[in-house]
Amino acid sequence: MSQSAATHSTHHLGDEAFMSVSDLKSYVAQVESAKASQSYAAIQQAENAKRDLIDKLMKRIDITPERTHAFMNRVKLAAERGESEMQVVRFPSEMCSDHGRAINNTEEGWPDTLVGAPRQFYELWKADLQPLGYGLKAMIVDWPAGFPGDVGMFLTWK
Repeated sequence: MSQSAATHSTHHLGDEAFMSVSDLKSYVAQVESAKASQSYAAIQQAENAKRDLIDKLMKRIDITPERTHAFMNRVKLAAERGESEMQVVRFPSEMCSDHGRAINNTEEGWPDTLVGAPRQFYELWKADLQPLGYGLKAMIVDWPAGFPGDVGMFLTWK
């Protein structure tokens, strides 16, 4: 191949098939920026959803006979499937006065850290379900970035 053909070929490949290192770096930076903005948007959306859930769970729930009947039907169905527990509420550990520390350490006074609907469910269990033989346990059910995330409260039976 002649010198002019090699130069022409390299020039042709450089213009149409290959990008320069600076173009590649710019492209990677744009892709990373797009990923970060999408990730930021997803994080913001998740944080907004968590705040909405906390707001909702801070309010007392109206316990109607229909709700009680539907709840007990869910318990019966779980028992029929051979299960011995059912998660009844899941909420961010931020709703606990100690951010879930007592629950994570299974301390005796963990119910005292509850507020809102989780506290209401605990009180309902204590007054109405515990005398019927049902148990209640609470545990941290997820660990985002190694920190306590959501708390799950489970109605138990044997």
